[in-house]
Amino acid sequence: MSAPSTMTVSEAAESRRSVRKYVQEDVPEEDLREILRQVSLAPSPDNIQPWRFVVVRDPAVRPLLAAAALNQRQVHSAHAVFVLYADMEDVIGAIDEIISPGFRPEQAAKLKARLLKSFLAQSQEERQQFAHGISYIALGFLLLAAEAMGYKTSPLLGFEPDQVKALLGLPSQVTIPALIAIGKGDEPGFPHHRHTVDRIARFV
Repeated sequence: MSAPSTMTVSEAAESRRSVRKYVQEDVPEEDLREILRQVSLAPSPDNIQPWRFVVVRDPAVRPLLAAAALNQRQVHSAHAVFVLYADMEDVIGAIDEIISPGFRPEQAAKLKARLLKSFLAQSQEERQQFAHGISYIALGFLLLAAEAMGYKTSPLLGFEPDQVKALLGLPSQVTIPALIAIGKGDEPGFPHHRHTVDRIARFV
């Protein structure tokens, strides 16, 4: 049975820190699956859901992933690392999967035709850029879902994408928004030092 979520969204946001040192114990697969189940609920334009994950747990693979991630210590320390990647070609190739079964056949056919026309009018690079941006929504959900279940995380943007793709056998066209180390924290992390709402927003 997976660990329960024990925090509100507000509590998870308040308590989350980027933690780079983890207790040396395994993260159960059922917990990782539950986090990803919650991530799967993230909003997505036209329900395209372009995010995909490789969950790296193999102790023989983790050091190789760390080398591709500039040997950052959180990848060495964590017993699990999410590799978040976006793959718009997979979305197009399995377009029927994103059509709601609640649609009438004529509705489903019309939506499918509209989406394919829109996507295929773009270059592969353009639609991949779109998918890449959307995938950051899933990243935010993942960080809060993990925190609420008692896990600490550290999202990484510093890595060699081509090395990560080669290591994990990912298609050449995909892009990788982030790697996310996860585990039970073995350090407190830095306290929040953030802009005020008035610094980042104005109301009109």
